[in-house]
Amino acid sequence: MELHNFDRTAFLRDSWQRKPLLIRQALPGWRGPLDPDELAGLACEDDVEARLVVGAAGAWAVEHGPIPEARFGQLGDSDWTLLVQAVDHYVPDVAALIAPFRFIPNWRIDDVMVSYAAKGGGVGPHYDQYDVFLVQGMGRRRWRIGQHCDESAALLPHADLRLLADFTATGEWVLEPGDVLYLPPGVAHDGVAVDGDCMTYSIGFRAPARHELIGLWTDEILAELSDDDRYADPGLSLQANPGEITDAALARLQAMVAEAVLDHDRFARWFGRHSSARKYPDVDWRPEEPLTPDAVRAALAQGAALERNPASRFAFVTGEAGVVLLFVDGECRDLSGDAAAFARTLCAQDRIEATPALAGSASVVSLITALCNEGSLAFADEDEDGAGNED
Repeated sequence: MELHNFDRTAFLRDSWQRKPLLIRQALPGWRGPLDPDELAGLACEDDVEARLVVGAAGAWAVEHGPIPEARFGQLGDSDWTLLVQAVDHYVPDVAALIAPFRFIPNWRIDDVMVSYAAKGGGVGPHYDQYDVFLVQGMGRRRWRIGQHCDESAALLPHADLRLLADFTATGEWVLEPGDVLYLPPGVAHDGVAVDGDCMTYSIGFRAPARHELIGLWTDEILAELSDDDRYADPGLSLQANPGEITDAALARLQAMVAEAVLDHDRFARWFGRHSSARKYPDVDWRPEEPLTPDAVRAALAQGAALERNPASRFAFVTGEAGVVLLFVDGECRDLSGDAAAFARTLCAQDRIEATPALAGSASVVSLITALCNEGSLAFADEDEDGAGNED
């Protein structure tokens, strides 16, 4: 799957985090892999995050999942929307929709939310703090975009929705199946279903807030600092006024802070673990019985492909002397040689085809065994040794 009528280089240069972009027939012929009943079924599950927004302009009510199955029979033919988060974690064909957008670094990808709306359904004028590609599946949706907003924008009082008190439309488009609309952070928008059976797939991208980064990073530093690590000033000089905090003292104090906070290697390890932590840990791919290296080696030798758990997050940082820091689901591994090369491939692809080289490398087999037993990786095809994913 690839995007049509789209230039990635021009998009990154001109639109990414700058301005909206409508891409007509970016996915020609695409209608989406889910039908409404399947999405509703997910919304009924206990471990799936879902919302039901009922009503029209000025009177939206929100119900949080799990949604009782009988509720859908009470909703009627207009003015309601079902939104289900992280559908890519549960439906492989939805996860495949992310592939055309992987020109954005993987660590920025959040998940794919899928919405179903009856005619007139929507969630009201609002803005988001993240980038999003809105891919139209079934039906048609009218999108209006408006002003750029920030935390100073006035909001209507509502317990569950961040509705804008003032919305001035500056553009309007009706999206047909296969059309894609990109919205950068802060752009006000309002989407309303033109037809019944309207389904939109929203690929969201996360961006850590500065206060979050500073707070979590300093918490990490503080947890490891010793109480004996204190300010020192050997060779202290007499000063004219003992009440003054001198520039020399301030420089030493600031250097103490900077030395800890600006440790690049330590920050890389922390951020890799932090950014790869699972958002939804309930999608469990761990095998019923732990795999052994021999079972993994045999499965690879027989050509069994590997697939990443769609709920897992994979990333790597290039270290010194050829070392690769592999981050998977909040854990870090220092790898070199064959395992480092495999880690790079693993982070770039959702599916890895088996090769004799994989089966012949002890370090790669060991890594695969560990990741399979942790539920982050699985064999795509069941084999006689049981080294496969049955989900």
